[in-house]
Amino acid sequence: MKLFLRTAPLIVKSIRRASFACSAASDPKWGGRISMVQGASRGIGLEFVKQLLENDDKGQVIATCRKPDEATGLLDLKNKFAQRLDLLQLDLTIEKTIEASANSIREKYGSLDLLVNASGILSIPNVLQPETTLSKVERSSLMLAYEVNAVGPILGIKHMWPLLKLGGSFGTEKGVAVVANISARVGSIGDNRLGGWHSYRASKAALNQLTRTVSVEFARKKDPVICILLHPGTVDTDLSRPFQRNVPTGKLFTKEFSVQQLLKIINNAKTHDNGKFFAWDGQEIPW
Repeated sequence: MKLFLRTAPLIVKSIRRASFACSAASDPKWGGRISMVQGASRGIGLEFVKQLLENDDKGQVIATCRKPDEATGLLDLKNKFAQRLDLLQLDLTIEKTIEASANSIREKYGSLDLLVNASGILSIPNVLQPETTLSKVERSSLMLAYEVNAVGPILGIKHMWPLLKLGGSFGTEKGVAVVANISARVGSIGDNRLGGWHSYRASKAALNQLTRTVSVEFARKKDPVICILLHPGTVDTDLSRPFQRNVPTGKLFTKEFSVQQLLKIINNAKTHDNGKFFAWDGQEIPW
């Protein structure tokens, strides 16, 4: 009897967790994919939100950024897709905002089918500039790039993990959710032939390694989540605009084209793609 009294609360908790999982995964209220785009206020992130809303007339999209009330592009989309777009405040450098977003999504949706981590920094006037030589490397630049480009996205996966495990109903493999982290070819160690850009390269290489490590854990635990890394190409955004002078003709992509290509990869992702690093054209990139 004493043994039963000790274990009974644990049994009750397990039943409650199982009941929540079943109800969340089978909730008929949401008729399409439930997607979250982190870093959605502009550039590639904003375009992901737009195309996800336009491509699935039943899909729900959660867009997060530091200041959603000032994100004019998102507010325009909110006016157009009022019932299918939620805006949440999330600052990658403040973990409690990531946790709060996860709690909000859990309360409203119960699960998540797609997580796109689109935020990234390359330069900030008077704060951060790509280093052309070792003598220009500063500790503050390295730490800031690492915090935003690598640490933040992984903390996002950490807090969305329970929701992703319950999602995947609308992926290319039924019952499998997808995490897509936007990386960059310059984060490839094997492809580094020009040097420079120490902070950006290192932070994207860190993102690649952290994502790869997470993918191994998910596979080992048999969690129904595919993690992939995506290189969008050189895209005409605020991030790349100061550095477009030497981009070869035909290699500067529009946001629309790049996101179309990346969504093709996401929508066709299979379990055997877990942990891989893809360019915008579907080709694998060396680590």
